[in-house]
Amino acid sequence: MIRVLAICAGRCAPLRAWTDADTIKPRAATQAEVSDSIADVTAITPGTTAKTPLSAIAKHALSTLEAPAPVEVRAFGIAGDEQADRVRHGGPRQAVYVYPAEHYAFWQTVRMQARQAQVLAPGALGENLLIEGLLEKQAWIGDRLQIGELILRVESPRSPCFKLDIRLGFSWASKMMVQSGFTGFYCSVERQGRITAGDEVSVRPGDRITSIEQAHRLNHRSRQPGLF
Repeated sequence: MIRVLAICAGRCAPLRAWTDADTIKPRAATQAEVSDSIADVTAITPGTTAKTPLSAIAKHALSTLEAPAPVEVRAFGIAGDEQADRVRHGGPRQAVYVYPAEHYAFWQTVRMQARQAQVLAPGALGENLLIEGLLEKQAWIGDRLQIGELILRVESPRSPCFKLDIRLGFSWASKMMVQSGFTGFYCSVERQGRITAGDEVSVRPGDRITSIEQAHRLNHRSRQPGLF
């Protein structure tokens, strides 16, 4: 069975590494977090003239198995989730970022090797939906994922950038994502709806020409050869 383990959203804020403060108990969404909010912003760090890009990669759980709460998913993503850079991230084809929970053990291990021992909680990889039972090799571009009344279309694998390095606390995190293929995948929203952690995900196959795993390999076949 494929199911949703957590639904996560984030606000735009200066990039920082994961800390113990991020490992908090899940809570229900507040009214403010259930409102639409999308931002294109940069910040000036106090005392400097340099621009610091903000990021919403730091997600927190709005709904989990331990604290289930309904969350609206709209055309541009989870209600209350912000997008700091809509040129490179976000938009209708990257409205919802889905990540397999099966990869969390890998990330916990490599972070410990990098002397980052904090336990990762849902949202640590910047995902909107943490799911179990559907890996990159099983998700195909064009497949539809139905969760209750919500319908998502699988669009593309994630191509990580330096923000993942900062968030996970070691400089080679994005390279590890590329090497491992543990990218997760972006989805567009074909039909908006309300979902809750614990909901089952049903897969409606598309034409199944290219899987997320295959698309990732094709994207990086001729780029960044030093990673492999």
